[in-house]
Amino acid sequence: MDPLGARSQFVEVQTLSTWERQPDPEGEETEKEYTDSLVSQEAFPSPFPYREDINRKIVLYNGDVALLNCTAIVNTSNETLTDKNPISESILLHAGPELRDELLKLNGCRTGEAKMTKGFNLAARFIIHTVGPKYKAKYRTAAESSLYSCYRNVMQLAKEQAMASVAFCVVSTTRRGYALEDATHIAFRTVRRFLENHGKSIEMVVFAVTDMEEPTYRKLLPLYYPRSEEEERASLPLIPADIGNSEGEPVVPERQIRIAEKPGSLEDDCEEETLDSDLGQVGNHAFARMEGDVDKQRKLILQGQLSDATIHKQHQRNYNRWLCRARAEDLSDIAALKALYQTGVDMCGRTVMVLVGRNIPVTLIDMEKALLYFIHVMDHITVKEYAMVYFHTLTGEHNHLDPEFLKKLYEIVDAKFKKNLRAFYFVHPSFRSKVSTWFFTRFSVSGMKEKVHHVETLQQLFTCILPEQIDIPPFVLEYDARVRAYKHHSWPPSFLNGRSLKPPRL
Repeated sequence: MDPLGARSQFVEVQTLSTWERQPDPEGEETEKEYTDSLVSQEAFPSPFPYREDINRKIVLYNGDVALLNCTAIVNTSNETLTDKNPISESILLHAGPELRDELLKLNGCRTGEAKMTKGFNLAARFIIHTVGPKYKAKYRTAAESSLYSCYRNVMQLAKEQAMASVAFCVVSTTRRGYALEDATHIAFRTVRRFLENHGKSIEMVVFAVTDMEEPTYRKLLPLYYPRSEEEERASLPLIPADIGNSEGEPVVPERQIRIAEKPGSLEDDCEEETLDSDLGQVGNHAFARMEGDVDKQRKLILQGQLSDATIHKQHQRNYNRWLCRARAEDLSDIAALKALYQTGVDMCGRTVMVLVGRNIPVTLIDMEKALLYFIHVMDHITVKEYAMVYFHTLTGEHNHLDPEFLKKLYEIVDAKFKKNLRAFYFVHPSFRSKVSTWFFTRFSVSGMKEKVHHVETLQQLFTCILPEQIDIPPFVLEYDARVRAYKHHSWPPSFLNGRSLKPPRL
């Protein structure tokens, strides 16, 4: 309880500015930037149209969620509700010891579920506890579904308890491996769909963020909560292809049940049609659309007699075969190598993927399974712009990928892999690897040479990707420190000018 006359530390949510009233400082620039593309987009309505009534319910708040005076706040924790993340610690501190005793009575909380307690000494009447998923590329679909369940179950609980306002923290923290931008897309679309379909009784939804999280939230909010028809049109090209179903839930195409009335037969009202129209139905099913002689088509490709559209279609079909194999096969042995993983974002907000060369024992693993794993992990990443960091640090002959394998990989992957790759950072390259990379990008593949950047030290890498945004293996950090110490302390600065030194052998 605050002393008489003292200013309360709690924040009244009614005093916060709603998203509808917040100005868009980049609105004019954004509209101008996308004017040309909007001409072709006008025929396609946005899946998240401008809704003033919904925007009036949305608040973006930079601060501690524990200090908000609303009906309920959200606590992100682990399965035992004992997580020591900053959000949980602040809520426990302000709520008092009674909350800790109450949490013991809940007997934990499963991932994706939501459980409620009193707010005790908080200004909020209730606390809704939820457990975000631990993100692993192998189980991406499960992680997306679990994160959706977190937000959906919180909103459902708020509706069932007739809550007027609910304040979310960032549910799946970076400590659990979930990329902030990917998690934010799921959060925004889930809340938006719930407010559209079931949220008439909910008056306010607050998204409480930190300084680090706020830029991402501000960037993505207009996609799902446009503040004008102009902002709706400008945001349309930026909305991801995967927006879930009518409730915002992730959709898995392989699990969708497809039902057709009397497959292969015509409707009753077609009986009066001519024989020609009846015959027109033949060949519309999947089996009848099978392609002709594959060898003949390949021969035509070599002779340059097939159109670009046909070649692209065949390439897409081939990639989809590989992708289906990747999703069906057990690749846990490749995943255990920890050679490829997603980390944070670069200075431009693009997802960063890390490839650790030393963790790829080329001579000991099935390289076709490695290719399948690469496709499986990267497929959803490459739908938008991304960057790759390759650590060549302390690699040996048994770690070096064969140029023919790389060429095969480049030929198999979908066009989005190449188009959306904005930068490839080659860290700690050797002279031999530089030469090999030059020949490969010059003569074997097209469009890659300008994207490859050789990075001698981590300090150079940090000018493009902040240290806290990338998970670097300990041996790379140790090696880089040894190299820098060797260069700067083993020789006088005057001797080093204009000379290159070989890194020490570790």
